[in-house]
Amino acid sequence: MSTTDNKAPATWLSQDAHDRLKGELDELIANRPVIAAEINARREEGDLKENGGYHAAREEQGKQEGRIRYLQELLRTAQVGEAPTADVISPGMVVTIYFDDDADDTETFLLGSREISATTDLTVYSPESALGQAILGTRPGQAVTYTAPSGADIKVTVVSFEPFGG
Repeated sequence: MSTTDNKAPATWLSQDAHDRLKGELDELIANRPVIAAEINARREEGDLKENGGYHAAREEQGKQEGRIRYLQELLRTAQVGEAPTADVISPGMVVTIYFDDDADDTETFLLGSREISATTDLTVYSPESALGQAILGTRPGQAVTYTAPSGADIKVTVVSFEPFGG
């Protein structure tokens, strides 16, 4: 599959979120020699099979490398700025829905990346989540049903949406 066939919705990051993630990435990369030195110091302690410090340092290195790769890809592919306005729900929107034909049972949330959750008090749902997939491309007044992780079918109706302001 080529990148032109990729129809995954863009991840929108505010400039602040992008800068914060870039700072985290730079810090993780700068910390690589510290972790390598820790691994070497623990290796010098002897038998690697029973060396808990060595294994802990290797595990930490693996976690950091995974986070580095994730952040590099996120920052490489993310759109920075304000999400475009649209006439249907897309990532980067603040959405209000109500559940099961009960207009008093509402929830307002941000449809976006978990990385942005640190910058808002809103609940954040991923576009890849069951709810996120169900409401993508819908308009106010449209009802959709999705299957929750528990296996229950849940019907929601879109009340409104607007671009996330940060």
